Amino acid sequence: MPQNTREIKRRIRSVQNTSQITKAMEMVAAAKLRRVQDAVQQSKPYLAKLQDMLANVSASARHVKHPLLASRPVKRTGYLVITADRGLAGPYNAQVVRAAMQEFGKKDKSAFTIFAVGKRGRDFFKHRDYPIGAEVIDLDDSPTYSSIRNLAEEMVQSYEREEFDELYFIYNEFINAVSQRAVVKKVLPLDSLTDEQTGPRHQYEFEPDEDAVMAALLPRYAETLVYQAVLDAKASEHAARMTAMGNATENAKDIIADYTLSLNRARQAAITTQIAEIVGGANALS
Repeated sequence: MPQNTREIKRRIRSVQNTSQITKAMEMVAAAKLRRVQDAVQQSKPYLAKLQDMLANVSASARHVKHPLLASRPVKRTGYLVITADRGLAGPYNAQVVRAAMQEFGKKDKSAFTIFAVGKRGRDFFKHRDYPIGAEVIDLDDSPTYSSIRNLAEEMVQSYEREEFDELYFIYNEFINAVSQRAVVKKVLPLDSLTDEQTGPRHQYEFEPDEDAVMAALLPRYAETLVYQAVLDAKASEHAARMTAMGNATENAKDIIADYTLSLNRARQAAITTQIAEIVGGANALS
């Protein structure tokens, strides 16, 4: 701990400036989190209704076949890995990367492909020569459906072309403002739609036919799942950054308190030295 009072004052000012920045970043992250939470809540009714309708349609039209519903032997796997474009969010990015590496395990790199959202994950996997099929970076803090639509369509079409045989999402699931959990969630094939139907089923008449209706609805549903996951991940990112900056602000207060104590001790030591010199001088004169 420095004992020079000028150096201690300089360090106190430096930490105070940093504390002001982290406090401002905490407040900005909190405001962004509220906006994304609103977007999540607004998208949930649409997703739930679409899921309910598909469950009813697939139950009513058992003979309908679609590539997104078909399970096939797994030769290659697709992974949508969602991270942030920047850091200062605590363990947010590390959690996703760790979960992805555990999922990849000892798989050969030719056995899977990665669809990356966010610079942190993209850069991590690119520098290690992992196969990246497509990427989206520099997303807005409140993503819109149009910002990820091309990626979602690319993944769905790649699955339909049998370029891979299953699709997993790896991202931080938003639980609450202080808790986010890295999850690995299987999305394709959509072979559990009928299992998710819990309420009464409706009878539908199809125009022009069942295949045309399912061909239109299923890709849109899969793309909506991608958008929902991106929103969830963004909410987790803002919450993680808010928590990290809040902790940084509190740590700055502790450091300032320690430096202030050191400053007071240094001042006291200087005063004591001056008094001793005065007393010594007085004694010498007498």
